[in-house]
Amino acid sequence: MSKIGLFFGPEKGSVHRVAEKLAAAIGEDKVEMVSVNNASYSDIDKFDKIIFGISTVGKETWDSEYSNTDWSKFFPEVSKADYDGKVVALFGLGDHVTYPDHFVNAMGRLAKELAKKDAKIVGSVDPDDYEFEESEALIDGKFVGLPLDEDFDPELTDERISNWLKSIQAEFGF
Repeated sequence: MSKIGLFFGPEKGSVHRVAEKLAAAIGEDKVEMVSVNNASYSDIDKFDKIIFGISTVGKETWDSEYSNTDWSKFFPEVSKADYDGKVVALFGLGDHVTYPDHFVNAMGRLAKELAKKDAKIVGSVDPDDYEFEESEALIDGKFVGLPLDEDFDPELTDERISNWLKSIQAEFGF
């Protein structure tokens, strides 16, 4: 069995911690963690099963043309990869209290970019158990991946990860 590519960024923060939790829950022998900081599309092409982890910073930061985050550098690489025959799942971190109108928007933007490349995205999540006003990650009434709020709902993370992994297990073969 080939490993799952777990792409995450930024390093040493909440996204990194959640990526480590996912790897531990799936089985670290089945996952290769890849920081997006220095990754390229050729790294994506190595995997048939991919999980992307992204965070949403404040709208004013995300929209800034001067943004220099790991994902702002990696985002163009996403569209260069070949997704034929690949299965992709997403998780996104956001702050539903400070940014309720932009909750996990980055996950939605990533999903839209992947959809342009005809990526098969799995792991949608019902929004009923979340508090927020608006989100670009809602597609057809569901979150396109797993939304997490490590700032204000960290006590919900482990259960949400467990439930989400059960929902993608058949597609990812772990």
